[in-house]
Amino acid sequence: MPIPTPHISAKKEDIAKTVLMPGDPLRAKFIAETFLESPVLVNNVRGVQGHTGTWKGVPVTVMASGMGIPAIGIYSWELYNFYDVDNIIRIGSAGAMRDDLKLMDIVAGQGACTDSNFAHQFELNGTFAPIADYTLLSNCVEAAKEKGIDMKVGNILSSDNFYSPSNCDDSTKWRDMGVMAVEMEAAGLYMNAARAGKRALCICTISDHLYRSEALSSEERQLSLTQMIEIALDTAVKMAKLG
Repeated sequence: MPIPTPHISAKKEDIAKTVLMPGDPLRAKFIAETFLESPVLVNNVRGVQGHTGTWKGVPVTVMASGMGIPAIGIYSWELYNFYDVDNIIRIGSAGAMRDDLKLMDIVAGQGACTDSNFAHQFELNGTFAPIADYTLLSNCVEAAKEKGIDMKVGNILSSDNFYSPSNCDDSTKWRDMGVMAVEMEAAGLYMNAARAGKRALCICTISDHLYRSEALSSEERQLSLTQMIEIALDTAVKMAKLG
């Protein structure tokens, strides 16, 4: 497919080798303007903003994914296969399932379970296990430790359903299998990375709890997101040093 694609208007050289992907286009804009040096808007097709700048001298692109596996599936596929992106780090929020998780905890999805049928397109005679790239994951955990943050690592759930009728909610079954938290994108991202032979990781801030009446205030949300964003950016720097 020629560049630009139907969904990304950037030139190939405008996109860095590592891309951070929040879901919200306005959050992508905030990250670029707050953290990156000399950010440039490189994409705004359908209002999905992408900005490229530098963090500690390393080029980084921050581009929104939209909500859900179909959306991140489109953007990650194009970034990996048409823009030669090597690493995509999804940064977002998640709802905690496990009792030991607290608001503002940062979790990394070592694996991403899903109730989506996204894997069906690959025509596999079995069940594919979407996992994060170990190099990305280990460098991210190291970046968190350097900030004194105990990042929780384990299985997350990428669900197609934000709302479920009470008689159809099976979240407790996922929790009983040790799943830490639920979000909506990681599994699709991990599958696209696997198919392209590239790297992917999802890290999320716990913004609410499925079984407790807890939610972050706007101030708490901003602080916790800042920590997560800086961890992701520092991971991009570590990956650049690996060559």
